[in-house]
Parts: sequence; structure tokens; C-alpha cells
Amino acid sequence: MYEALAKFAQTWGLVLFVLAFALTLAYALAPSNSRKFKEASEIPLKDEGDADGEE
Repeated sequence: MYEALAKFAQTWGLVLFVLAFALTLAYALAPSNSRKFKEASEIPLKDEGDADGEE
């Protein structure tokens, strides 16, 4: 029983993680997200008061 469960987990676990990686990569490289990521990358460069008009 243990061997069958371990084989199932190894096989389908690999498939699950490869699929999750591919979906994450597609999300990160999608052209529709480029503006959002560009704005997020500039956050550390902004002054404290620039973010939303407060001090």
C-alpha cells in the first residue's frame, strides 16, 4: 500500500508542480500584467509622500 501511494504521490506531485510552475510563469510573463509589475517595481524608488499624496 505504501509503495503504491508513494508512486502516485511522486508521479502526480511532479505533474502538479510542473503545471503550477508553468501557470505562474505564464502569469508573470503575460503582456497584460506588464504595467502592474512595472508600477510595483518602482515602489521602492518613490518618496514616502509620493504614493498617495500624504506626507
